[in-house]
Amino acid sequence: METKAAHLANLLQTCIDHKAHLAGKLIHSQILRNGFFADIFLSNRLVELYSKCGSLGSARKAFDKMPKRNIYSWNAIVGAYCKVGSLEDAYDLFVEMPERTVVSWNTVIGALAKNGHEGRAVDLYKTMIWEGFKPTHFTFASVLSAYGSLGDVRRGRICHGLVVKVGLDSNLYVGNAIVGMYVKNGSVRDAVRGFGELSEPNEVSFTTIIDVLEQTDQVRDALNMFSKMHRNGIRIDAVAFSSIVGVCARGNFGELGSSDECQRVSSYGFGLQAHGLATKLGVETDLHFCNSLLDMYVKHGKMDLAEIVFANLPEVSVVSWNILIAGYGQEGQGEKALELLQWMYLQGFEPDEVTFVGMLGASIKCGDIETARRMFDKISAPSVSSWNAMLSGYSQKGNDGVAIVLFRKMQFQCVRPDQNTIPVILNSCAGMRLLKCGKQVHAASIRESLHRDVFVASGLVDMYSKCGDLHKAKLIFDRIPERDIVCWNSMISGLTFHSHNWDAIALFKQMLEKGMGPTQFTYASIVSSCATLGALSLGRQIHAHMVKSGYTNEVYVGTALIDLYSKCGNADEAQQFFDGMNVKNVVSWNEMIHGSAQNGRGDKAVEFFEEMIRSGVKPDGITFTVVLTACSHSGLVDEGMRIFKSMEQQHMVQPMAEHYTCIIDTLGRAGRFDEAEMLIDNMPYQDEPILWEVLLSACRVHANVNLGRRAAEQLFRLDPHNPSPYVLLSNIYAALERWDDASAVRKLMSGRGVVKHPAYSWTEYKDGVQAFMVDEDLTWIESSSH
Repeated sequence: METKAAHLANLLQTCIDHKAHLAGKLIHSQILRNGFFADIFLSNRLVELYSKCGSLGSARKAFDKMPKRNIYSWNAIVGAYCKVGSLEDAYDLFVEMPERTVVSWNTVIGALAKNGHEGRAVDLYKTMIWEGFKPTHFTFASVLSAYGSLGDVRRGRICHGLVVKVGLDSNLYVGNAIVGMYVKNGSVRDAVRGFGELSEPNEVSFTTIIDVLEQTDQVRDALNMFSKMHRNGIRIDAVAFSSIVGVCARGNFGELGSSDECQRVSSYGFGLQAHGLATKLGVETDLHFCNSLLDMYVKHGKMDLAEIVFANLPEVSVVSWNILIAGYGQEGQGEKALELLQWMYLQGFEPDEVTFVGMLGASIKCGDIETARRMFDKISAPSVSSWNAMLSGYSQKGNDGVAIVLFRKMQFQCVRPDQNTIPVILNSCAGMRLLKCGKQVHAASIRESLHRDVFVASGLVDMYSKCGDLHKAKLIFDRIPERDIVCWNSMISGLTFHSHNWDAIALFKQMLEKGMGPTQFTYASIVSSCATLGALSLGRQIHAHMVKSGYTNEVYVGTALIDLYSKCGNADEAQQFFDGMNVKNVVSWNEMIHGSAQNGRGDKAVEFFEEMIRSGVKPDGITFTVVLTACSHSGLVDEGMRIFKSMEQQHMVQPMAEHYTCIIDTLGRAGRFDEAEMLIDNMPYQDEPILWEVLLSACRVHANVNLGRRAAEQLFRLDPHNPSPYVLLSNIYAALERWDDASAVRKLMSGRGVVKHPAYSWTEYKDGVQAFMVDEDLTWIESSSH
């Protein structure tokens, strides 16, 4: 009988090893038929068999019908419930156990730790210690994993200390758990130290430490660790290869490698070597590795190699498509990305949200805001990064109103903004000068505790500055604990923009005293302040500072210097600097043309305009405004008319009100009123006061009373409280000795409560600028200085 029972036990073990459920049931029937069910060993094997085959119900029936049970019976049924995740039933059985072994405790603690019940696992571990059971390497591995998931590094360290105390720190299984616990808690230094204490690290050890080094941007160390893994003969599987090419995908970090390596390679070069090694070891067929490899080539912009990897994938997934689509988006090839999306549909793949996010980024980078919006609208629940991308796209395109509406929609959908959202939307508020809206965004930043972020604070300073609330901007600026250059630039440019030029210069000096290095935007703002003030001496000092800092080759800085020297009457010096500029854009040319016009060099301004056309730089509306102004001030009437007519015919620039103003001023100064009147009668800007003001001024010079009266009447209608037309019309009558008409205009002006304000002039002296103001009757003069 014993021989037969032993034979049945051997057969059961074979069934357990091969998970032969049907054969096991036949043996079960033989056990019952031969009356062996009372044999505890055979009954335990039956519970184990059904557990291995996933038949929990049969395992429980076998357990319940056992006439006698021992500790192995209980461990087997508890293990069966743990295996299928029925943790409550497993725990209830564990509590019912008449006696427990370390195996019993380890089984339940391990199951709880693996299935998201880390807190209960730790509590059970403490009870185990209290009841006098000695933990094993399985216990510590589970508990350390639980502490890692709970983020409890303090208790994790205590457990680590106990591991050392009981002498299990040399166990590889426990050692890997220690490293993993520190990794999950972000204690990189402790994780690396724990790895270094492993006597014989395996592929799990190396893969774990490579991942944590990659996550903390320690790329050089990660690559060296992989090299060490290979040199030590550790088996490198697909997971390890995926990790290392993920490291190589981080970007081109230049020369990498340790000092003892003969060959030093870039991260991309290392990735190529890893690809070759993976092919040699037969890992290149693993889909996860292939997708990681595809991502590496994409991140380095090697789209030709990425296409080859994609074409040879053993199995294409949606992830593979997403990586390739995002890659072409990263390269700014939006059309190629859209073509791939269409091909993806044709191949029977359904795009997911990652696909649309990739297409969104591609479209934004290409400036295709319409396609980007279509992709955005297909995302069921956009993440904050998707909202940010869309908001940034609209802001960059100048569609600030749409950006603000979209931001409100984002709030209605309860998507919380982050430190990247707020600066973008503040920029849109600043662009539209919407102070009220900007204040609401400020309130939202305070609600989300983002207002202390340096980028958000800079955005607030910029918004309040551009919207004219300089007091609020300065308050925020002063409260920023660690200002970066963006903060300083925002405050300085705001002061410059609102003509608080001396305050801007004072802040610039304070910035230098703080040891903050100016950028091209700082210099451009401060030189603009000097130009507005006519402070040539101070401007020269700033110029010298720029030369020392190496910023004179920046196009915006150069343009500001041209403006400075031109406004201060140094046209030759402005041209000398302009001629030495390495890069000239349309703004530079415009400033040089404008500077020539300011200094009475109309012919030179026209020459610069013609040279600009020959250089291939396309003129814009501002170009025509400044060159037509130059023609007007220099009496170049025919040149002005020729350039005005060329706007639409040759350069496809639609004339605006300011262009008509310039050409009417040109004709008026020359006394060609018939042409001027004909132009006014046919232009689409009849209600622009500046046009009539220019015409009226010319009529005063040439005593054209009839056309002057028409211009004045138009101005009385359009801007009844502007004193200029009253004064100019009165002066026309006075020049013709029509005193009654002149008096009537003065009475009309007085009756309407129109007041003429005094003008002022200024001149620079050694310590600043002196301003002179004079009233209408020249009865007194007041001077002030800064």
